Amino acid sequence: MEIKLSDHKNQSHSINNAFASHFAKSMFLTVCGLVILSFIGTRMFTHIDLNLYGYMVGTIVFIGGFFYRFIAWGERPPTKIFIKKGIKLLFRKSTAKTSVDHLAVYKFIWNRGIYRWTQHILIGWGCILSCLVTFPLVFGWMYFTMDDNGYYTVVGMGINLMTVKADGVIAFFFYNALNITAIMVIIGVCMALYRRLKNMQARAEQKFMYDFLPLYLLLFISITGLALTFMNVFLHGAGQPAMSLIHQYGVIITLIYLPFGKLAHIPFRPLSVFARNYREHYAEQSMKECKVCGSHYVSTEQAKDVVGVLGVNQMEFKKEDFHLAELCLPCRRKFRIAQFSGFPTHEVKVKEANQDAKG
Repeated sequence: MEIKLSDHKNQSHSINNAFASHFAKSMFLTVCGLVILSFIGTRMFTHIDLNLYGYMVGTIVFIGGFFYRFIAWGERPPTKIFIKKGIKLLFRKSTAKTSVDHLAVYKFIWNRGIYRWTQHILIGWGCILSCLVTFPLVFGWMYFTMDDNGYYTVVGMGINLMTVKADGVIAFFFYNALNITAIMVIIGVCMALYRRLKNMQARAEQKFMYDFLPLYLLLFISITGLALTFMNVFLHGAGQPAMSLIHQYGVIITLIYLPFGKLAHIPFRPLSVFARNYREHYAEQSMKECKVCGSHYVSTEQAKDVVGVLGVNQMEFKKEDFHLAELCLPCRRKFRIAQFSGFPTHEVKVKEANQDAKG
């Protein structure tokens, strides 16, 4: 038994030693997976659209940037804890509901107002549906063939899925799927820009490169995408080659930028389910009481993990008879004030005005 375990460990080490880093390993396996899926989906590379080659290159660069940022983020001690424990709790009964609330209907944003919820729904689902349409076409996982009888055959992963009439309703939605998502994104982006320009608090917190540039990129891609359809339908293709290149460059630049800017929270968003499961599961077991006011502010497990992570990072917040992580947020803020004022404000049991605010 010991020999088998040691052999398994040696094989694992030998595989890891074949790559310079976790990043190199992840990229190699991902690219290999994409090639295999494209080989199957295009029926041994017999149905490849070279006009989409630029999007394919941009997508691979995006995947590289995403892995680079995710691995750097995932190696942090607090991230390791909630990912490791989140995976173990993935099959909780509440996971499905949490996934719908966080990833589908954005219930957590609803508390901030219907306006912000609407703009997030339009931008979020506009981008997601665009990706679900674009990526299968780019890598050849889905394409269309037309018969002489005026019917399209929809092919997915090399299998004929359905046959639709070329001038039918289903075909219409196939043709205009990206136009519909572009309109969704344009409306959502305009709502976001209006709020950022008119809301004084939002204006004070915004930065052009981090907050406005992602919205302008999405707006540029959506408008140029609609322009392609307009040129094809109303101008009989005039100017379409140039606009096609402009649109393609815009998409590629956005894909390269995406992992390193504000839009990175889109591919990272599914991990919020891990964090929610982590909080809920351990909160059901036992809650930590604040050392000052006695309120239950976090789970005992999370408080212990916070102390452990601070220790790993050589950050000690241990006081005479308590650790700062053992205080709720209001008492922690009052304790900081006490360090400057000399008066033990954290021991004054008075609630803050927005202490129980939600959203």
